[in-house]
Amino acid sequence: MPFSATNSRNAGKTSFNTGLYINGKFVEGSDKNTIKKVAEATFKDVDVAVAAAHQAFKTTWGLNMGGAGRSRLLAKLAQFMEEHQLELTALEALDSDTFSSFTWAMDVDTTFAIGTIRYYAGWADKIHGQVVEIIPWNFPKLMMSWKLGPALATGNCIVMKPSESTPLPAIHMSKLIHEARFPPRTFNFLTGYGDIVGAAISNHMKIDKVAFTGGTLVGRKIMEVTAKSNLKDITLELGGKSRNITFNDADVDQVVSWAAHGI
Repeated sequence: MPFSATNSRNAGKTSFNTGLYINGKFVEGSDKNTIKKVAEATFKDVDVAVAAAHQAFKTTWGLNMGGAGRSRLLAKLAQFMEEHQLELTALEALDSDTFSSFTWAMDVDTTFAIGTIRYYAGWADKIHGQVVEIIPWNFPKLMMSWKLGPALATGNCIVMKPSESTPLPAIHMSKLIHEARFPPRTFNFLTGYGDIVGAAISNHMKIDKVAFTGGTLVGRKIMEVTAKSNLKDITLELGGKSRNITFNDADVDQVVSWAAHGI
């Protein structure tokens, strides 16, 4: 998919594959459908991605890749993100038009995302974990980094699904993960609708953990179906971030300023 951006800090073009990322390569969805120009996954693709993650955990990742090796790859990914930060920022601003200006995306989201991956690179040879598949979220690059960093640092394999509304930064991150030469199948990426791909992930008997950021109603549904399947561990970050408690002696200008910053 071709992409071009023009602004005060960057003018250029980038292109990248917008397929699913499974088994260490970009592929079409099993039904060959798309969401606009982005490949659409189905429950069949979830099965393939989960099988790939389990294979990686047993052969090339997990206990088969020491902490020093995981640290080296995460540090390399942070370096690649830094080298491509203008592209990542432009995609973030384009994809998240209700959230980010280019300046905000560069100074906050991209910078913090790079710092997060670099931070967990430092932890990779100091902590250990068990297999975890971390998936849906509806906030772009920084949210992806918060989930990727600790999972990869502790030797876990991942099947990740972004919000179908904001897939471009995450797709580009998949490209950088590929170029950093993580072992194939360690990270698998699926774009698709929540009621299809998200439901298949939540119900899948071979997924051990689900992490989700989004709406409260969906979070309740995930709790229900994960309990009814294989009683997965779950981490939910749901709505309610806009509430503030303001006392009578508060500085109203400060309250308004920080409430706006928080949202």
